[in-house]
Amino acid sequence: MTQAYRLAAGGRIDRSRTLGFSFDGKHYKGYQGDTLASALLANGVHLVGRSFKYHRPRGILSAGAEEPNALAGVGCDDAHYTPNLRATQVELYDGLKAESQNRSPSLVRDYGAVNDLLWRFFPAGFYYKTFMWPRKAWTKFFEPRIREMAGLGRSPQTPDAACYAQRFAHCDVLVIGAGPAGLAAALAAAKTGARVILCDEQAEPGGSLLAEPDAVIDGLPAADWLKAALAQLAAFPKVKVLARTIAFGYFPHNMLGLAESLTDHAGEPDDTSPRGRLWQVRAKEVVIAAGAIERPLVFPDNDRPGIMLAEAARIYAERYGVLPGRKPLVFTAHDSAYRTALALHRAGCAVAGIVDMRPAADGPYAAAARRAGLPIYLASTVSGTGGRLRVARATVVSLAGGAEQRIDCDTILMSGGFTPSVHLFSQSRGKLVFDATLDAFLPGAPAEACRVAGAGAGLQTLKEALESGAAAGAGAVGGAAVTYQVTNAPLARGGFIGVVPGHVDPTSVRAFVDYQNDVTAKDVSLALREGMRSVEHVKRFTTTGMATDQGKLSNMNALGIMSAELGKPVSAIGTTTFRMPYTPVPFGYFAGYARGELFEPERRTAIHGWAAERGAVFEDVGLWKRARYFPQGGEDMRAAVARECRAVRGGVGIFDASTLGKIEVVGPDAAEFLNRMYINAWTKLQPGRLRYGILLREDGFIIDDGVIGRVSETCFHVTTTTGGAPRVLAMMEDYLQTEFPELDVWLTSTTEQYAVIALQGPLARQVIEPLVEGADISAKAMPHMSMVECRIAGVPARLFRVSFTGELGFEINVPADYGRSVWEALMESGLAHGITPYGTETMHVLRAEKGYIIVGQETDGTVTPADVGYSGMIGKAKPDFVGKRALAREAFATQTNRKQLVGLLTADPALVLEEGAHIVADPAQPKPMTMLGHITSSYWSETLGRSIALALLRDGAARTGETLHVPLESGDARVTVVSSVFYDPEGVRLNG
Repeated sequence: MTQAYRLAAGGRIDRSRTLGFSFDGKHYKGYQGDTLASALLANGVHLVGRSFKYHRPRGILSAGAEEPNALAGVGCDDAHYTPNLRATQVELYDGLKAESQNRSPSLVRDYGAVNDLLWRFFPAGFYYKTFMWPRKAWTKFFEPRIREMAGLGRSPQTPDAACYAQRFAHCDVLVIGAGPAGLAAALAAAKTGARVILCDEQAEPGGSLLAEPDAVIDGLPAADWLKAALAQLAAFPKVKVLARTIAFGYFPHNMLGLAESLTDHAGEPDDTSPRGRLWQVRAKEVVIAAGAIERPLVFPDNDRPGIMLAEAARIYAERYGVLPGRKPLVFTAHDSAYRTALALHRAGCAVAGIVDMRPAADGPYAAAARRAGLPIYLASTVSGTGGRLRVARATVVSLAGGAEQRIDCDTILMSGGFTPSVHLFSQSRGKLVFDATLDAFLPGAPAEACRVAGAGAGLQTLKEALESGAAAGAGAVGGAAVTYQVTNAPLARGGFIGVVPGHVDPTSVRAFVDYQNDVTAKDVSLALREGMRSVEHVKRFTTTGMATDQGKLSNMNALGIMSAELGKPVSAIGTTTFRMPYTPVPFGYFAGYARGELFEPERRTAIHGWAAERGAVFEDVGLWKRARYFPQGGEDMRAAVARECRAVRGGVGIFDASTLGKIEVVGPDAAEFLNRMYINAWTKLQPGRLRYGILLREDGFIIDDGVIGRVSETCFHVTTTTGGAPRVLAMMEDYLQTEFPELDVWLTSTTEQYAVIALQGPLARQVIEPLVEGADISAKAMPHMSMVECRIAGVPARLFRVSFTGELGFEINVPADYGRSVWEALMESGLAHGITPYGTETMHVLRAEKGYIIVGQETDGTVTPADVGYSGMIGKAKPDFVGKRALAREAFATQTNRKQLVGLLTADPALVLEEGAHIVADPAQPKPMTMLGHITSSYWSETLGRSIALALLRDGAARTGETLHVPLESGDARVTVVSSVFYDPEGVRLNG
């Protein structure tokens, strides 16, 4: 097809590179530098979508991120398909495939358009009233169908094949927006040697300068000044310019989120390279130079394809060499629209006229329009439009009265003035103030270290934009501001919000406020009649401002309507909340590499490979893969665990405990810090000794436990549970920084630093002793709960004499890189002693036989040290520790029905209870039964030849010997309450 609306010359497109693309299956041509929107307009395509509610025909309205109508699905296949992309932001590439949305079967013939015929029955809020009675009809019939109809684009059914990158960055100044104000800010900051990041959502920096043919800056045409400014920025080594990068969110402490598109413009997808990059930038100062957004006018039937923002039309002509139509009519309340009319007139358009709501237009652009002989209708309004799939005519009437005049046109270009883009400033919690002269909210007092420059601050001339940007950039780093000489860029004034004046019957025609959601002026008025007074209530009742453009085009006009009908100034009504993202961001940016196997990283120990080679069955523990058991000869889990338990109790077993959390606590005040964190006393613990520690939350409940070794006077090796390592370190850091800042302590996570090998059983010493160098590990020299630093199999090690099985035990901490080699040396040394590797299931059984708890299994967030029999561990002489005040509460001292840790033995020795099952006194009592507690751990004990269980039982300590019941699906199970220590209660075997 020929590009009937493409100018023969002009624009910033590369006419030597012709690109083919398709839209809804039809093939078209465009040029390098086009957007999908500009290329469609060049080919005479105005109908690009259907509205959400009434399925009315919609055309391209804008040229930027505020576009509400031209939403398209883009992609060569389902794995590379993205719905709801703004055609105004989609860069054209050869082979691009795009499709329109929210229509069936086609844009021209959309069955959903029947809603438009019934529009009187679908006013704002109709669904709140119509479908709520009877209630069953809503839940069973209406809600499923409404949800089925909701939504715009088609959701891809296959995973996104692209990959996405993420990056953290720091800078002195982050400049958002590379228009004239942003460029001036970046230049002023860069000249001081500051680290500067300049980002802009468009494919090339420049903003309004990309469509500025007349202005002269410091003696250079605007295009040449732009080229020189970018060359200067490129010469600064500390400046990074990010094109195609949207600043979508402003977070506390000057953290901003940027979404950089990397390959969407490049054509055929390359899944080996990131499609986009999420930048998380921490800036000392932020300069927001986001510009302003042109406002549409609210007049009858203002939504037909071909009705467009005036400034957008000028941008298409000047930047892309595209005419929005051959016979445009301009409808305005702002001088800038005259500039558009002049540009199109010079390009050969037969301008049908300029309809100006104002009684006079005296600016330089209006004077130039008069000299060009363009028809001007002052104090007039457009009272209606005609045309089916594209506007064909407009009805113009004088505000002073008189007959209507019908004007034929193929495009209506409207301008209600400009709204500063204050979204990011508002996200930062900055206060907004209303400027009645501009009919707009402007940035007021900032909450963060940020400055606003240019049109975003309400400034209206190019000179003001440049100088405010330079002042902001220089002020952010203590530099000197500069001035600019600008000519041929006069001031343009005007503006209007609300419904245009005129005599219109709202029952017969509609004036649209929110184009995508089909919200009309009548809907806003209805919300007010229904009693809505808050702008937030009106927003939700009507859905205005809730479309994908998030009110960029509709909010100010909605406020204007509210102001007129309530008789209150806009400043008294306020604004809705500006929520992030500024524009939609694909989910892939936030996921980054965290997808598939990397969604929840699978962590493996240094010994994982050895275990896998021996056929170990693994389980997930936190983020770690741990060997659960080592089956041999077709064994099931019970048989393998029984064999492993026998080996540990009768000989020696070896266990990979590398996943335990490890934290190095170092500093002159390390002992005092642990004293304040844990319930135990640490100041008198001697170097070379170990102690079991309990950590509480502020409410007195156990959050973690672990063995802690004192390596030296100023160094402690702290172990935590496998899943608790991150939260314990975070808790320690929190208290060190906020509660105990006077302590001289450093915390370092060493979980991945050490591989930990547990050697357990009566023959453990005989296996390890030949491999130890530099230490005496005899029973006398190295008693239970002691540690030494030595070499094992030639590798530096921290050797703990500690047991989680109740047998003689050692835990060997060696650098992770040497974990497997030390493990294999121990296996070789243990062959003569029948050494047996065992997994986590066996570890659970062995520790349960001894009554050792596992935090998170024997604790449920409501368990105190006393509840599990650990009150004797509390350092009585300690003035304070985390949770001490909570333990002193009267409720803990007087409460007699707390759940306490006990052991249970079933009447049927072979019955293994279900973990989590409840305990009751009488299984015949009526339901709901009174629950006394629950089973926390339950196993078959090969050592004892019967089942055992641990439980949290109300008044458990006083119930020893009592018979209770556990209701199971298979029937009632009688249990006897016993001590939680089933095996070797005297602890003789710990000493070997």
